[in-house]
Amino acid sequence: MISIENIHKSYGGHVLFDGVSFTLNPREKVGLVGRNGNGKTTLLRILVGEEDVDSGNITIPRHYRIGHVRQHLRFSEPTVLAEGIASLPENEADQHWKAERILAGLGFGLRDLQQPPEIFSGGYQVRLNLAKVLISEPDLLLLDEPTNYLDIAAIRWVVKFLQAWPRELLLITHDRSFMDQAVTHVVGLHRCKARKIAGNTGKYYDQIAQDEEIYEKTRLNDERRRKEVELFISRFRAKARLANLVQSRIKTLDKMEKKEKLDTLRDLEFSFREAPFKGRHLMTVDDLAFGYDENAPLFEGLGFTVNHNDRIAVIGRNGQGKTTLLKALSGELQTTRGHIHCNPNVQMGFFDQTHINRLVGDRTVEEEILWAGEDLDRQTARNICGAMMFSGNDALKPVKILSGGEKSRVLLGQLLARKLNLLLLDEPSNHLDMESCDALLAAIDAFDGAVIMVTHNEMFLHAIARRLIVFQNRQATLFEGSYQRFLDRLGWHDESDITRPERPPADTPSAPRLSKKEARRERSEIITLRNQAAKPLEKKIARAEKRIEEGDATLQDLHAAMQEATAAGDGARIAELGKSIHACEQEIEKQFGFLEELTDQLALQARPFDKQLKQLDEKQRSG
Repeated sequence: MISIENIHKSYGGHVLFDGVSFTLNPREKVGLVGRNGNGKTTLLRILVGEEDVDSGNITIPRHYRIGHVRQHLRFSEPTVLAEGIASLPENEADQHWKAERILAGLGFGLRDLQQPPEIFSGGYQVRLNLAKVLISEPDLLLLDEPTNYLDIAAIRWVVKFLQAWPRELLLITHDRSFMDQAVTHVVGLHRCKARKIAGNTGKYYDQIAQDEEIYEKTRLNDERRRKEVELFISRFRAKARLANLVQSRIKTLDKMEKKEKLDTLRDLEFSFREAPFKGRHLMTVDDLAFGYDENAPLFEGLGFTVNHNDRIAVIGRNGQGKTTLLKALSGELQTTRGHIHCNPNVQMGFFDQTHINRLVGDRTVEEEILWAGEDLDRQTARNICGAMMFSGNDALKPVKILSGGEKSRVLLGQLLARKLNLLLLDEPSNHLDMESCDALLAAIDAFDGAVIMVTHNEMFLHAIARRLIVFQNRQATLFEGSYQRFLDRLGWHDESDITRPERPPADTPSAPRLSKKEARRERSEIITLRNQAAKPLEKKIARAEKRIEEGDATLQDLHAAMQEATAAGDGARIAELGKSIHACEQEIEKQFGFLEELTDQLALQARPFDKQLKQLDEKQRSG
């Protein structure tokens, strides 16, 4: 058990902790929440000894190991796997499979394990640091924004890992869905104090709102009672016969504790300005392809339309082309094949984290907002600054002194400065705290326009996405439906890697390498079996498509007949045709539903064959 008792911490005149106390009990998994700047990361740094408290006590048991992801990227082993194995506890130094399992869960492939850590991107080096902490099996696991640099598949794996974690956990994350799935308790840093509750973040925030409502009602009642006592004293102080009562009231007044009115806490509250759009399609994408290497395209053959009020989420592992797709749609990248047609009335806004480099350091926040909005007056710009939590003199801060998170808020403010009907958003919730993420979610939901968004935040996906562009198995495909429907119908093809047994069966012989001829024969057999299995469904799909085409032709004829009957004023014929049109439309809708179910069944049926082909490819590469 770790005990934190009445700790105080200040920086200059800014108080972070004013008597913070709570305990972390055995096997508790605690989510640490609070607004940006409330001291969450500082508390973790205090626990690992990187900072000291001004006063108070922290009690940690002897020989208690605390594991945290170090900021510096320094590796001493020749390969990723060796780096992971070196982190195993001494009594498990031969359990190499544990390191392999965790590295695989965080997205390192078989070939990656034998590569030097230094060749990987900064994001994957951070993943390796995270893997080393998980592999070391500390008594307390401290994680500060572990979902940064992780893709959605790795995030889902980490959630399952933390759910099975047998010891203590202290977790900071802006991803509410991730936290709620991983923790048993929540500790909130709020108004320089700490409050701990059993349950998830929703229960915590409900409790805080209730506490503050009770406090304010009590404060108002106390204030009213104080005024009544003061009035009594002033009215009857001079009357000798009431002297005892007056003295009693004076003593009561001295004992009454005066509750101060709670400061109003600033929240990120905003809405996007909307440009009118009367058409149906804002954008049409046809046969789109892009690759930095023409022999290894990131995506190809991608086609879809963007309709008014669409909510399209772009999902998939890191490095597969999600951000590249948004840059292509925005016109920042020239595609290698295909066409992107934008309606002339489209007003597009693109939020990209890398765009903070385009902010001018010597400009103030207000000047950056004014620069972004052509029709903006100074008062409106100041209002946008306030919405982005740069109120008063904060709006006059030069951009160069802002933190990365504050610069991201400036980028959001620039989108608010423009009238738009199409938003392209690349991980917009990064650098925001939970309250700000809630505000962003509400603003996106209320936006009267289309949104295409790259995100790994499953709360956003469940709440907003109505269509998906899925990057998986080296291709990008459009999925018509919600994120939950995607999980239910198709899911992530490598989810089996997340839930595979913790330890491999003993004495499992390694498969011998196949010759090229044997591999071709095996591949041919798998493809033949897949085609044979798919044939009955493909026939049903063809019949459904034919019925839809026939229904569309019949519907056109019925509408033509309706126009003739209307011109002739034939009421009986109009009524008869109305019934026929309704029945025809219902039948077409029924066939569309049938076609959708068949298509999903076909995709599900192909999955085991696709997995066999993938395993065959890996067997050849690793051999």
